[in-house]
Amino acid sequence: MNMPLLWLSLQFAICALLIARAGFVLSRSADALAEAYGWGRGWVGVALLATVTSLPELASGISAVVLVQAPNLAVGNALGACVVNLAFLVVVDVSQRQQPMYREASASHLLSAAFGVVMMGFVAMSLVIRAPAVLHVGLYSPLLLGLYLLALRSVHTHERDHAAQVSPRAGSTAEHQRRAWRHFILAALVVLAAGTWLPQVADALAGELGLSRTFVGTVFMAVVTTLPEMAVTVAALRLGALDMAIGNLLGSNMFNVFILAVDDAFYTRGPLLADAGPAHAGTAATALVMMGLVIIGLVMRPRGHVLRVLSWISVGLVAAYVINATLVYLGGT
Repeated sequence: MNMPLLWLSLQFAICALLIARAGFVLSRSADALAEAYGWGRGWVGVALLATVTSLPELASGISAVVLVQAPNLAVGNALGACVVNLAFLVVVDVSQRQQPMYREASASHLLSAAFGVVMMGFVAMSLVIRAPAVLHVGLYSPLLLGLYLLALRSVHTHERDHAAQVSPRAGSTAEHQRRAWRHFILAALVVLAAGTWLPQVADALAGELGLSRTFVGTVFMAVVTTLPEMAVTVAALRLGALDMAIGNLLGSNMFNVFILAVDDAFYTRGPLLADAGPAHAGTAATALVMMGLVIIGLVMRPRGHVLRVLSWISVGLVAAYVINATLVYLGGT
């Protein structure tokens, strides 16, 4: 390995370690805040954690279009992160030894998954058909913003109307709350800084390895920038908070799609999705297929495991992810 490649790989690894560690701190401090204020863990997963753990995708996307001028890197990172999040549901499923996770998951996740399908559908259409633009911003951007805000409000209302009210933890002091907020904000800043650094390293790696920006954004960057979601999900599972784990991943997907609207505002050459490569339409379609499988699982609630390890829904998620990564590698630009 030559020195530039070794140095770039080291920087990439440092980004990954920083994001992973910060993601773990986020999960613990968010859980402490949920207990202190009496917030439901499902809502914390969908809104608070999902937003903060997606900060690397937000920072990376803005950095990619402003500093690197690489629309394929930004779009590939956002859509690839959605696919990685859905694939990580397989890990959640495997962790449930007795029965598939879909047997225990709250039905409220159907709402998050359904909004994710609608938002991703608009993205897929905009990638295939050039959408009208206002100034340099595509028409899809305000639609994605409106859908995201509507999704947050709808999930909150559903949680409030159907979930049991949670009382704040007895004995929680103002100092405990301040400490939790300090840890939460510090971890969020670390995630933001590492996420801003990442796209420049990834773009340089793409050049050194001879890989397309589409592939690097969809696979390499997507995996690293979803490390907070992975860390939070694993920590939530250790706490026995299955709904927080699932809500974090599905909520992050909605935020990742919304990020495309933010990136579009910063990309001044025209509508962002109009300049993205055609391979991204395949990634969007893959995300739609995977979210469809999750919805089927939440409705059918399969009982058995395949080879006593995971549900057939998870088998389909793994197959879709592998096929998409292969197609992007072969056809990316």
